[in-house]
Amino acid sequence: MVIDALLPWTRWLVAFHVMSVMAWMAGLFYLPRLFVYHCQVQPGTAESERFKTMERRLLRAITTPAMCASFLFGTLLVLTPGAVDWQAGWWHLKLASVVLMAGFNGLCARWRREFARDDNRHSEKFYRIANEIPTVLMMVIVIMVIVRPF
Repeated sequence: MVIDALLPWTRWLVAFHVMSVMAWMAGLFYLPRLFVYHCQVQPGTAESERFKTMERRLLRAITTPAMCASFLFGTLLVLTPGAVDWQAGWWHLKLASVVLMAGFNGLCARWRREFARDDNRHSEKFYRIANEIPTVLMMVIVIMVIVRPF
């Protein structure tokens, strides 16, 4: 299904989609890094409470709203005539990577809740590795959209 009325707005939709994705990615790059630092402090301390506040605000005020905006503008782009060749393989890999990115956002939300309860179950090393996941997914997404290798 496409909506012809969106065609004149394509550049605006792309601009808002790119801005919202940039904000989403900034949050997903920074939140696991905060978890790394949070692992280094004692639960119940003032410093731990400061990390809890930073993590909550980042996730609720920036990261998750930016993800929702990314989905909104991305969906509008998909509904724009000519934006997607549904037979092209790049589209499917890009979409799968976006779904994985949203899943990672959900994992970050769960880890934040664990920190909020002083119930972190993971090591600093775990979060350092997790911090690389959005970078890899972003690389796949950008290559699929720009290069369209298949």
